[in-house]
Amino acid sequence: MSKILYASEVTTDIHRLDSAWEDPETFAFIPDKTGEVHGMIEAALAELPPPYRTGHFALLTSGSTGRPKLVFGSRDRSSSLARVLHAHQQSEEVNETVVVLPLTYCYSFVNQFLWARQHDRPLVLTKGLTRPDELKSALTAAKDSMICLVGAQVPLLSEYYDGSVFPGVIRVHFAGGRFPSERLEDLRRLFPNALIFNNYGCAEAMPRLTLRPADAAEETSHVGWPLPGIEIDSSPEGELLFRSPYGAVGQADDNGFRVIGPADWVATGDLGRQLDDGHVELLARSSEVFKRHGEKISIPVVLSSVSLAWRGPVSTYREVDGSGEDGYVLVISPHPGDGDVRKILLTLRNKHARSHWPLRIESIDELPFLPNGKIDVQELGEQVDLKQHWRQRI
Repeated sequence: MSKILYASEVTTDIHRLDSAWEDPETFAFIPDKTGEVHGMIEAALAELPPPYRTGHFALLTSGSTGRPKLVFGSRDRSSSLARVLHAHQQSEEVNETVVVLPLTYCYSFVNQFLWARQHDRPLVLTKGLTRPDELKSALTAAKDSMICLVGAQVPLLSEYYDGSVFPGVIRVHFAGGRFPSERLEDLRRLFPNALIFNNYGCAEAMPRLTLRPADAAEETSHVGWPLPGIEIDSSPEGELLFRSPYGAVGQADDNGFRVIGPADWVATGDLGRQLDDGHVELLARSSEVFKRHGEKISIPVVLSSVSLAWRGPVSTYREVDGSGEDGYVLVISPHPGDGDVRKILLTLRNKHARSHWPLRIESIDELPFLPNGKIDVQELGEQVDLKQHWRQRI
């Protein structure tokens, strides 16, 4: 039976991950708390087809479906991707990488752990923003360093490290959600010597599809150009599809193991398209676009407008209104004043028809986050201490 490696084991001793990578046996690298899916993980590893029992690894993700599953990568393919990223992210002058996100997150696993192995660079482990003082010490001591973030972390970085500067960080990479283009000035203040890159992909891509320097475009929807060898297409419904020489070779869930063949087009779970100059325009997650009163609503577009009026963390959760129409609730953090709420409403009024407005505006002391740094939208909708500031009356 293939082995399971837990995040806490690696936090205690990073060499355990190195050893697992060097051992031919396929392994799964997963968070400590997997809950009810742990049985699925054990069953998937026990029943792997023979070709996948060596030379591979698996990471746990919700992927493009929203349901937990194991995604299996080839060690050779992922090592090749780490080399491609090194060249296209201009990483030769990077001396080390400081880990802010969990290494069980595919983005940091490849972009940091595998990159450090491939290029013999130090890997500096931290507990990220769960220990802001320790992270600050690591960033202060950084010398020619690379970090990987998700956009939801930037307001917290600005809050925790207001007035601080980290000149030793020379590469800052984003993936795993909307690129925080409205926060570029904050990022440049914190990391004045850094080249900033926006990345796009998914766990099934293991994990990278496109790349662009932050300065290449102002539009958040512009996620850059495909890496060499990657093909992009769209389904008739507008969902982005890809084929990649670096992508996952299989996935497993409660329904068993499914091979992803080299000729298979894989769904990203996102709506988008490739434009004439080759760059990819990302519109939204499929679940973030819906019809309300006959109009198509895109939550990321609304959040881009809200960011002009509110500089703190922001998210949404979905809800159906009293008439059965789909809608959403806007949640901001921390708690705003009356003037802040009026500013948000004025921005919504100036930029969007009323059908695009949230059902309510609520706030919370701190948004709940997943271990990978993304906002836990499911838990957000179940919070009992949300404070209501405004609601639609029609």
